[in-house]
Amino acid sequence: MDIKIENLTKAYGNEVIYRDFSIKFPENKITGIMGPSGSGKTTLLNLLAGVTAPDSGIIEGVEDGKVSYIFQEDRLLPWRTVKQNLCFVLDKEQESTVAPILEMVGLAEYADYYPKALSGGMRQRVSIARAFCYPSSLLLMDEPFSSLDYELKDRMAEDFKRLWRQDPKTVIYVSHNRNELTKICDAIYLLKEKPVKIEKIT
Repeated sequence: MDIKIENLTKAYGNEVIYRDFSIKFPENKITGIMGPSGSGKTTLLNLLAGVTAPDSGIIEGVEDGKVSYIFQEDRLLPWRTVKQNLCFVLDKEQESTVAPILEMVGLAEYADYYPKALSGGMRQRVSIARAFCYPSSLLLMDEPFSSLDYELKDRMAEDFKRLWRQDPKTVIYVSHNRNELTKICDAIYLLKEKPVKIEKIT
């Protein structure tokens, strides 16, 4: 099912972020969102995740509440191993789910390592794997590779696309980096001004 936002209004005090805002995110496609800091990108993700409620308007297509989130920080539990971090999002420990996903991101041999023993890039690969372990229909990504160097960003993009082809989800990918979005996304939108106006780039 496509995700539709229609006539959305959201304000914080006197600051109106969205007014009569509408957009559609196609099912099982990757949509990129660009915009300067403070343009409403994270607010949009929080609205879709149900963390924030709209003041008015309709959000359709996320009624099941099954949403995965990949943040700028890996947000792994330091007292759990890589495998345990992935199992944490499942109803019960399922080796059959976790093992092939770790294999796809090249971390099978690190399943029993704790996050502190991994590099920053490896931890972020674990966070991507964790998002795909959870049986969600929507994946929200908030600047997930912003802290990585150029070469590692390319590797992470390849890892992500490989996982996504195996398990397609509707993805909304926020980034400041147009080149990064171009490599991954089916369409890219630019958020401008406030109340937010939207412009399709590709």
